[in-house]
Amino acid sequence: MKNKKEITKDQVIEVLKTVLDPEVHLDIWTMGLIYNIEIKDKGVDILMTYTTPFCPWGPQLNDELTTALKEQLGIKNVNLTITFDPPYTMPPEMRAMFGI
Repeated sequence: MKNKKEITKDQVIEVLKTVLDPEVHLDIWTMGLIYNIEIKDKGVDILMTYTTPFCPWGPQLNDELTTALKEQLGIKNVNLTITFDPPYTMPPEMRAMFGI
């Protein structure tokens, strides 16, 4: 990670807002795919989910998320944990966007 300046959770969130789900074309933060962000001395741990356990875009999302954090914030160690507990549910803001 950057030596002179500590990385903040808000900075990580701003980067996550640049990673788009290829199918829905919305960012993974707005979609509610990120459950937890933990900044550590040697990197960042992210707990996330997919819209479905069988998401064909999962590996691509992982790669794009990791690359974005490394390139934009200089984070060297990105640890992603994928969970389906709790199962994904669409956030109210997103439901409103889709008229659901």
